[in-house]
Amino acid sequence: MIPAQRQKFNHQFTEGKYLDFLTDLQEGYPEIPFRVAETPIFIPLALKEKLIAAGEEIIKLIKQPNFKELTKNSIPADWNVPNENEQPHFLTFDFGICKNEAGELTPMLIEMQGFPSLYGFQNHLANIFKKKYEIDSSLTHFLNGFDEEKYIKLLKEVIIGQHQPHEVALMDVDAPNQKTAIDFFVTEKLLGIKILPLEGIKKINNQLFYEENGKQIQLKRIYNRLIFDEVANNTEIFENSFDPRDELDVEWVTHPNWFYRISKYTMPFLKSEFVPETRFLNEIGSIPNDLENYVLKPLFSFAGMGVIIDVSEEDIKNIADPQNWILQRKVTYEPVVQSPSGGVKAEIRIMYLWPDGGEPQLCLNLARLSRGKMIGVRYNADFDWVGGTVGFMEE
Repeated sequence: MIPAQRQKFNHQFTEGKYLDFLTDLQEGYPEIPFRVAETPIFIPLALKEKLIAAGEEIIKLIKQPNFKELTKNSIPADWNVPNENEQPHFLTFDFGICKNEAGELTPMLIEMQGFPSLYGFQNHLANIFKKKYEIDSSLTHFLNGFDEEKYIKLLKEVIIGQHQPHEVALMDVDAPNQKTAIDFFVTEKLLGIKILPLEGIKKINNQLFYEENGKQIQLKRIYNRLIFDEVANNTEIFENSFDPRDELDVEWVTHPNWFYRISKYTMPFLKSEFVPETRFLNEIGSIPNDLENYVLKPLFSFAGMGVIIDVSEEDIKNIADPQNWILQRKVTYEPVVQSPSGGVKAEIRIMYLWPDGGEPQLCLNLARLSRGKMIGVRYNADFDWVGGTVGFMEE
């Protein structure tokens, strides 16, 4: 997307250099189980400014006084967690890179989350790209005037808060063995917090503890990476630990309810040039005549599971719970990244940190490259020049 930077990178690239890059990326950490792309994305200033503007429009909706009322039905009754706070701590917005009617590159919103992403790994990934390749010093993976020092300071403020690192834990079901565990280990190294599987935490009265060197240490704050969708059919795992839906004397970063409030559920409320037409399936009235231009998405799913790309009237009629689905106009990705064997589609995630009592701050990005029908890493396993990566942006 910045032709001179693309040509410079592709000229440097060799398969051997890529394998060397992967070795450095994983040094000191377990092997990364997802595909990391061969290249970063080079993002021109005009596109960066559109990404920022699109993010600001979404945040304007989230900060409306009636936002909680607007999204009260987004939280499944079985998974409503008490003591919800007034704001999420993380916001991530995924945009497909497309062309508008004027032929200009423009972002189109695909997905949004009030849930953490790879806030540790993305900085690590960018640093290894800079170490192994000649990335122009005028480009940065940060936004909003952040540099590494300022970013890590804010990350600590958001995740650790007013506590000591040993009183805070990153928690997931089987945290050390998750696909994104590399992010957990990078975060542990950056912040000094614990990584705990769900079963490593025990409840005593309404407080939570983990054991270290024979001592019980109280957890004051949980950096939550547990997605309820992934355990919905396996709630017996809570019996050996604690149930997040109980009344607990603990702070959540971020509170689990925000995963639902800021999600596909939010998209029908957004009207913007950067948001494709999106409607709740139970509110569409009549089925569009041009269904080939739409995609059908379940509200409660993870990593693209359950999405119907080639929608038929039969698909719509067979859905028993249309209130839990959205019909969204398809977005046409532009193959903007030039690989040695042709154009590759791209998606950019802009990532915010929102400290307690503060304002959301856009600070980092994540990118994904795709040749498949869908962007996710799992849908591109058999291709090269695809997978997770990072954007370097003009300042």
